[in-house]
Amino acid sequence: MEQIALDWTPEPHFFSVSELATALRGVFTEYFTDIWVAGEISGVKLSPSGHYYFTLKDEGAQMRCVCFKTAARYLKFKPQDGVAVLARARVDLYEARGDLQLVVEAIEPQGHGALQLAFEQLKKKLEAEGLFAAGRKRALPSLPERIGIVTSPTGAVIQDMLQVLERRCPGRHIRLYPVQVQGEVAAEQVAEGIEYFSASGWAQVVIVARGGGSLEDLWTFNEERVARAIAASSAPVISAVGHETDFTIADFVADLRAPTPSAAAELVICTRESLLDRLHAADHKLLQSVRLKIALLARALHNVAIDRARLHRAIGRQMQRIDELDYRLRELWRTSLAARRRALERASARLAKLEIRLQFAAARRRLEASDAVLVQSMRLRLSCGQGALGQLEAHLKQLSPLTILDRGYAIVEREGKIVKSPDDAPVGSDVKVRVAQGEFRARRF
Repeated sequence: MEQIALDWTPEPHFFSVSELATALRGVFTEYFTDIWVAGEISGVKLSPSGHYYFTLKDEGAQMRCVCFKTAARYLKFKPQDGVAVLARARVDLYEARGDLQLVVEAIEPQGHGALQLAFEQLKKKLEAEGLFAAGRKRALPSLPERIGIVTSPTGAVIQDMLQVLERRCPGRHIRLYPVQVQGEVAAEQVAEGIEYFSASGWAQVVIVARGGGSLEDLWTFNEERVARAIAASSAPVISAVGHETDFTIADFVADLRAPTPSAAAELVICTRESLLDRLHAADHKLLQSVRLKIALLARALHNVAIDRARLHRAIGRQMQRIDELDYRLRELWRTSLAARRRALERASARLAKLEIRLQFAAARRRLEASDAVLVQSMRLRLSCGQGALGQLEAHLKQLSPLTILDRGYAIVEREGKIVKSPDDAPVGSDVKVRVAQGEFRARRF
C-alpha cells in the first residue's frame, strides 16, 4: 500500500506588543499578587507627586520598585539608600517601557539598625515641625478629678497604676481605654484611645502607658499616628512607656514623660499628706508675712509719734503760707475790681455824651433822600426803555412779511417749500397760497 506523506506545521500565533504585555501582566497578577521580597534599597527618588521610586537588590539581581503615595504615607520609615528591608509587593509590568517592576505596599526594616533609622527619621521630621518644642508643653492640673488611661487592660501596668493612685489620693475618677500595646493594630488603637479622651473632654489628664520591652516591642509608641494624636490632644498627655532608659517618640511629643507607668501615677497626683503639708507650709508662711507686716507698721507708727512735734511745726508753716497767699489773692481781687469799676464809669460817661436819637434821625433823612433819588432814577430808566421798545416794535412791523401781505402780496408754497421760480411749481402741481386774511389751495395750469 502506498503511503502518502503529509507535510503539516501548526500555524504560528502572532501577538501585538500590547497584547503580549497584557498577557504577561495577567500572569504576574495571578501568581505574584502578594509576596515578600528581601533586599537592599538603592537609588531612592521622591517624585513631586509623592511616589517613591527605587531599586531593590541583592548579590545576584535587582528589580525596579515603585511605592505610590497612598501606600507611602503608611510606611514605618521612608526609603533610604543602603537599608535592608522586607518589602510586601506585587509584580507588575509597566507596558509603556516594558519594564518589570514591584509595586510596594509596605516595608519592614530588617534588624535593629533599620528600626533605629526609622526612629531617627521620624524624630527629625516631627522635631522640624515643632512638635517637641518646650513652648507647646502644657502644665498638668495640680489635683485632677478625672484621669484617663490608655493601656492594656490585662497587664500588670494598669494594676500597679491603680494601686498607686488609690494609695496616694483615693476618690479620683479613672477611666480606662483598653488597647493592644503591641502588634499590627496597636498603634491605631492607642491613637484612637487618645482621640477619644480628647474629643469627649472628660479627662483632665491622659496617661499613655506600657511596660518595658525591646525596641520592637515598644515600636507602637514610635509610630507617627500615635505621635500626632498626642500632639493634637485637648488634654495634657503623660507618656509612661517602658523603663527609665527607654525613650520613644511619644515621650518627646507628650506634655510630660514619666520613667515608668507607676511613676506616671505618682506624678499625675500628689498624696493627701503632701497636700496637707503644702497647706500647713502656706499657712505658716502667711502667718509669718502678717507678723512681719504688723511689725513694720508698728515701727512706722512709732517713728511718726516721735516726729509729731516736727510734723506740727511743718503743718504750722504750711498754714502760715496759706494765710499769706489768701491775703495776696484778696488784695489782687480788690485792685482788679476797682480798676474795672473805673473803666466802666469812663465808658458810661462817653456814652452819655453821644446823642443816639439825633444820629438815628440824620440817618433816616439820608435814607429817605436816597430812596427818592432811586425811585426817580427807576422811572426815568423805564421811560427811556419804553421809547426804545416802541421804536423797535415799529421797525419790526415794517420788516414783517405779514405787513407786506396787507399790501396785496401773497406767498406761494409747494410741499412745505416757498416757490421762488416757475420751475419750483411745474404745470399740474398743487400749491398753497397764503394771503393777509388766510390761505387757499390752487393748481398751476
